[in-house]
Amino acid sequence: MQHFECRGKHYYNDKIYIMGILNVTPDSFSDGGRFFAVEDAVCQALKMQEEGANFIDIGAVSTRPGATFVSEQEEIDRLLPVLRALQGKLKIPISVDTFRPTVAELALLNGADIINHVGDFSEDMAKVISKYRAGWIAVHTVGASANEVEYPDGVVPAVQIFIDDYYIKATSLGVLPQQLMFDPGFGFSKNTAQNKELLDNLEKFDTHGSFLMTALSRKRFVGELTNVKEPAERLQGTLLFDRIASEKGSCIVRVHDVKEHKEMFERI
Repeated sequence: MQHFECRGKHYYNDKIYIMGILNVTPDSFSDGGRFFAVEDAVCQALKMQEEGANFIDIGAVSTRPGATFVSEQEEIDRLLPVLRALQGKLKIPISVDTFRPTVAELALLNGADIINHVGDFSEDMAKVISKYRAGWIAVHTVGASANEVEYPDGVVPAVQIFIDDYYIKATSLGVLPQQLMFDPGFGFSKNTAQNKELLDNLEKFDTHGSFLMTALSRKRFVGELTNVKEPAERLQGTLLFDRIASEKGSCIVRVHDVKEHKEMFERI
């Protein structure tokens, strides 16, 4: 049985977990600016918890293609007021989407339980994760997220190599296997055909007993495969692909629309 641990909280793959997305940015691809104000962010986090989210993932830097660079200090200034305002109000674990170890440590000191890290392995991040026994989501990408990359041996083997390498390096630095979670990085450095190949072969990934997470919600390739241009209108495609992902081994789905996903998984 797969096992995930974050700061003393334990989860097992006997159900599908829902991670609600909370972007505290002005420029995220789907809901940029809607929850930029602290009070709006807090209300949305509590709303997603009430709707059935098992985790909340807070991002203060947009990872969409072409996003504006945000300094470390600006990321902190966006993030910390929201984390502090949620203390004592949110009963479910908080994940923070950051690639910076210093921001990760501040987040863990202010109520976060998980770090959602897009990009290459970082020894400094591993030390932070090990120190606080936090959860660590490793998201596959190659270079900038907007870049489309050729994978000579196929995208699935490339992601498996990423998982194997990350697992070996992380555990050698004191991170426990159950602290890790792997995300194959749908939409990051992959075109529509490559994203579809990932989804079609999701059950083939060996995560070494760690959780597999999928983050498909409203992404461009969902729109391209369902012929829906506007991100906010891609709910039906997202629900379909998340159901497929859950049937192929995804333990957690990261979504904008918590209520609808909760209702779908309760019907299965």
